[in-house]
Amino acid sequence: MPGFLLHVGAGIACPHGGQASITVAAPRVKAMGQPVAVLSDPTTVAGCAFQVPVGAGTKPQPCMTVRWLVGAARVRVNGTPVLLQTSSGLCQSAEGIPQGPPTVSMTQTRVRGM
Repeated sequence: MPGFLLHVGAGIACPHGGQASITVAAPRVKAMGQPVAVLSDPTTVAGCAFQVPVGAGTKPQPCMTVRWLVGAARVRVNGTPVLLQTSSGLCQSAEGIPQGPPTVSMTQTRVRGM
């Protein structure tokens, strides 16, 4: 699915409102002056307040990471697919429990990939 390339400054959030940030391992390729993200780049989430109801109390299960599942089919950086605005991912807790898909709200609007 075509879409704009994700970069370090892209606005990404978990389903519960936590903000995700991408750490780019190979910052040589840039879009709008910021490094482009690839499928293998680690993405961490901060500020997720998700809690699981447990009996009389709650158990904190905030989203901690995003595991990207699908990148671009045709565009690669150093042999790894780049991430697109339309890429599929899954937010996960520290225990690896799936929490839902991330939402990309803002990205650069000049470079498209497929």
